[in-house]
Amino acid sequence: MIAIGDRLPDVKLWESTEFGAACPVGPKPVSTAEAAGGKRIVIFGLPGAFTGTCSAKHLPGYLAHYEELRRRGVDEIWCVSVNDGYVMAAWGRDRDALGKVRMLGDGNGDLTRALGLELDDSAWGMGMRLRRCSLLVENGIVRQVNVETPGKFEVSNAETMLAQLTSN
Repeated sequence: MIAIGDRLPDVKLWESTEFGAACPVGPKPVSTAEAAGGKRIVIFGLPGAFTGTCSAKHLPGYLAHYEELRRRGVDEIWCVSVNDGYVMAAWGRDRDALGKVRMLGDGNGDLTRALGLELDDSAWGMGMRLRRCSLLVENGIVRQVNVETPGKFEVSNAETMLAQLTSN
């Protein structure tokens, strides 16, 4: 599993920020190494777009605390899930997150596996997913790791990250 001091794995995620008549325009690849270079980034990972806790608490918490995170030196906030870039863009638009949170699809699970944070949600019909987590990454180096126990939402929330930013 990813640890403090590790380099953020260099994988390709997918992002769409433009929309056609009804759907997102084709997502473009995003290299995690290039996108994280020279920046202080909060990444929060979750099992799935449009799911209960993810939609009701996780994403809304980061949106509610967006300004405070920025004031504490966070350049970007990334939301990552094992969904494709189209779904992540549609979810971002639905939640008014676009322009504040980068909604990045890890449809192949490449980052999820590279982080060592796979969650088998096959029993719920969802297959392999990303465990609920949050990371603080500075210039590509992981400075904070918060991983939830499956079924919990206690340490990967925006409030915990804000407290950690205060103590850094």
